[in-house]
Amino acid sequence: MPISAEHIGRTFPPGDPQLISPERVAAFADALGDSDPIYRGADALVPPTFVMSAAASAWQAMFDDPELELSLARTVHADQRFLWHRPLRAGDLITPQLTITNVRARGGNETIGIRVSITAREAEAVAEGIDTGAEEVCVAESTFVHSRPAGDDQEGTA
Repeated sequence: MPISAEHIGRTFPPGDPQLISPERVAAFADALGDSDPIYRGADALVPPTFVMSAAASAWQAMFDDPELELSLARTVHADQRFLWHRPLRAGDLITPQLTITNVRARGGNETIGIRVSITAREAEAVAEGIDTGAEEVCVAESTFVHSRPAGDDQEGTA
């Protein structure tokens, strides 16, 4: 069954934890052409758009789900919103997790809303076995428009 309103609320397993190293932060800032010193060193702040790489890594679970019959090649990323609870820093160990929040089908297209929760742990505390737990640091919400192959129309609305 292709993606439908019945899939609203489906949450995929968390993605692999990703260490935000000072080197990754500096390389990302360099790629943006941003030489601000707050993005350098062991306690560097992370540019806000950096989290997009973690959010996008969570999308793969949805596109890999054979039940949903989605094709990345027939998908347009329509919009993106971020809700921040605190800034990320070098040394955070972040984990993304995706939930489908909305599905609307019209003819041969589906509009799909998703929410990716990004949680963080302090990598050094995890390594020392004194992990105090993960906290949600950011929510990335996106809307995708997916087109079905010609002649594969699906009707229904959520």
